Order: sequence, then structure tokens, then C-alpha cells
Amino acid sequence: MGHSHDHAGHAAARRRIWPLAVAAALIGGFMVVEFAVGFIVDSLALIADAGHMATDLVALLMGLSALLLARHGSTTAQRSFGWHRAEVFSAVINAVLLLAVGAYVLYEAIERLGSHPTVPGRTLIAVALLGLAINVIVMVLLRADAKESIAVRGAYMEVIADALGSIGVLIAGVFALFTGSGYADIVVAVLIALWVVPRALRLAGDALRILNQQAPKDVDVDAVEAQLAAIPGVVDVHDLHVWTLTTGMDVATVHVTADADGAPVLAAAQEILADHGLEHATVQVETGGRSGCRDAELSW
Repeated sequence: MGHSHDHAGHAAARRRIWPLAVAAALIGGFMVVEFAVGFIVDSLALIADAGHMATDLVALLMGLSALLLARHGSTTAQRSFGWHRAEVFSAVINAVLLLAVGAYVLYEAIERLGSHPTVPGRTLIAVALLGLAINVIVMVLLRADAKESIAVRGAYMEVIADALGSIGVLIAGVFALFTGSGYADIVVAVLIALWVVPRALRLAGDALRILNQQAPKDVDVDAVEAQLAAIPGVVDVHDLHVWTLTTGMDVATVHVTADADGAPVLAAAQEILADHGLEHATVQVETGGRSGCRDAELSW
């Protein structure tokens, strides 16, 4: 059974690339500005929000790389899966950087306790409003495809979450403008850091889970094996392996021994695997006690 090519799917992927690219450019550019202004005016809230903005950039770049690698990723005999794992390695690196930003913000917040910090309220308000505007633009760019693409949906949800960080900076700016105190800047910074650190840990955990080739969290491997064993004509199921190659691409291999015609068994096995989200799978059916096999690879 051959591999099918979904031309409509490729067209949709091409359509999704440019909104993600524009969104990544906007978020990345503003992140640099926010980091710079944060260090210049000594605002922890801006530095923390820039760190949170980095999580948006990570999500956008991972989504973009998933689409680009699916379209252009080259394969060789030595690299049969192409570059699909590149985004996973980048996720680990970025998670480490995000944890470093979070640790820095929390350390600085503790150091400033008991002091009388001052921050320019107008600057915080201006940067926060600019951040909100960019978040809205990016949400508009991604909203149409967020319902159809898991890669885009993840980035879209990150941008929505970051809008809350910009609102926090805005509140800190208003407080500083009318009271002259920078304590709200510290409070908002700590809240954002406490928001970013668990997300960074989850990002690192998910990436390491993929690199360790563990089964996806939402796939019950025992249930898959039991359903395959229950197929009429199947006498044995062995060498079932399920893992994640990259985000949105779960794969599986399995050997099935049948005591009759292997074609119906193959079709039933494919359907069961697809029901569990394992549409990119290789099923080997052995019949009549021989090692002869019938392979099938499903497009995803």
C-alpha cells in the first residue's frame, strides 16, 4: 500500500508559513526592544515580560520550523527522518534560557526588597501598550489557522497568554506614574517569572520526553496493543513501538501475526492506529507462520 500525497494539505501548510514568519519577526523584534528598555530603565517587569515574550517566540519558531521542515526538510540515507528533530533541540535550549531569565528576575526582586525602587511610569505604559498592539496583530494573523493546525494553535495560545503579561506591565506603569513607587514593578515581575518558569519546565520536559522516545502522553499503548490483538485472525502482536518524532508527528511500528489472509488484518490495524492518532505507522503482517511481511505506511 503506497504513500499518499495530500496536495491540499501542502497548500494549506504553505499558506500558514507567512503569517507565522511575520508573527515571529514582530514578536522577536519587540522582545529585543523590551529587554533593552527594561535594562536601561531598570524595570524588572519589562525584563520578565520580555522573557515571557521569548516563550511566544519559541512557540512561533517551533511552529514555523515544523511547517518548513515538513515541506523542505531533506532526507538522506544517514538522516532518514530529515530535520524533524531540530525544533526539539531548539526547545531544550530555549527552555534553559527562559529558566535563566526567570531565576535572574526572582533574584533581582529579592535583592530590591526593602529598597525604594523607582521606574519611569510613562515608559512602562508606552512599552506595554506597544506590546499589547503587537499581540493583537499577531493574534489576528494566526486566528484563522489556529483551528486547523496544532503548530499554529500552540503559538496562538502563547500570544494570548503574553497579552496578560503586557497588561501587568501596564498596571505597574500606571501605579508608578501616580504613586512614584516602583514596588508594583517588582510584584508584576515576580508574577510573570512565576508564570514563565513552570512553562519553561514543561517545555523542557516535553522536549526531553520526545528525545527519550517515550510514548505520547495521550496514547494508551496497552489499549492499542489489546485492540490489535482483538482483530479477527490475529494470533499475536509483538514489537509494538510508539513514539513522537516531533510535535504533531506521532509514529508507530508493530508486528502482527495472523492465521489467515493478512489484507483484512492490515486494514483493521491501520484503522485502529489511526483512531489513536498514529496515522504515520508501519504495520508488518506475518501470515502462515512465515516471516514474509506486508508493510504499509500512512501519510500524516
